[in-house]
Amino acid sequence: MSIAIDGFDLDAFVTATLAEDLGEGGDVTSAAVIPAGARFTAVMDSRDAITVAGLEIAAAFFHRLDPDAATTLLAGDGEQVAAGAPLMRIEGNARALLTAERSALNTVQHLSGIATLTRTYAERIEGTGATLLDTRKTIPGLRRLEKYATRLGGATNHRMGLWDAAMIKDNHVAVAGGVAQAAARAKAAGVERIIVEVDRLDQIEPALAGGATHLLLDNMPPDTLREAVALVGGRVPTEASGGVTLETIRAIAESGVDFVSVGRITQSAPAADIGLDFALA
Repeated sequence: MSIAIDGFDLDAFVTATLAEDLGEGGDVTSAAVIPAGARFTAVMDSRDAITVAGLEIAAAFFHRLDPDAATTLLAGDGEQVAAGAPLMRIEGNARALLTAERSALNTVQHLSGIATLTRTYAERIEGTGATLLDTRKTIPGLRRLEKYATRLGGATNHRMGLWDAAMIKDNHVAVAGGVAQAAARAKAAGVERIIVEVDRLDQIEPALAGGATHLLLDNMPPDTLREAVALVGGRVPTEASGGVTLETIRAIAESGVDFVSVGRITQSAPAADIGLDFALA
């Protein structure tokens, strides 16, 4: 396996996923219907035009249950393929490969869906100078994988978790007593990256005075974003966030912000339509 995702344990993921599917009784269908020595050859293909993600992870499921299985990747992660494109050819023990099928497909369908939707958003803002960011709106336990998929689609990863930057949002501000106070406390605590969410123009200067190193401009229309960018004057990076859709992202990016963050690319991405079909050897 050549895939390398920081913080992701492939063996543990495969083990846990198969354990969830097999339970205590194993694959009763394959055990009952498929002769023990039967062989199986199949092709995984996409019924949609997609940006591919997760193929090598999928292959790991087949190899776990049949170490001698032959898997040939016919596309690569990050590649854009047309509907009908073959993605992988698999040959091996029929029982093992059919048992691994759903876990492998679920992984590729989910991650390719994210990468594909991300690519659509990234293409909408090409030429604006703005960078697409993902968010922490991910399925619990799958963040590393989902953020891998957004990178394949053309996004840049925002925070991986709560530990790699301070992000001061409205509830933090309410408890701390204001954006300046909240930012100053983060700075005093020695936090290097201090992202402060502001939803009004009059919060910009207090946030900067408190020590913000990045401003998140929340739910502002493009005209207000332009005003905000002008007020900031390049002192810190600016990020537009909140309710961004495919219909609105271009105008938002053209406001002059450095970044646009979109939760939908992980939170609402539809799974890609990918199948595994029997093929002649």
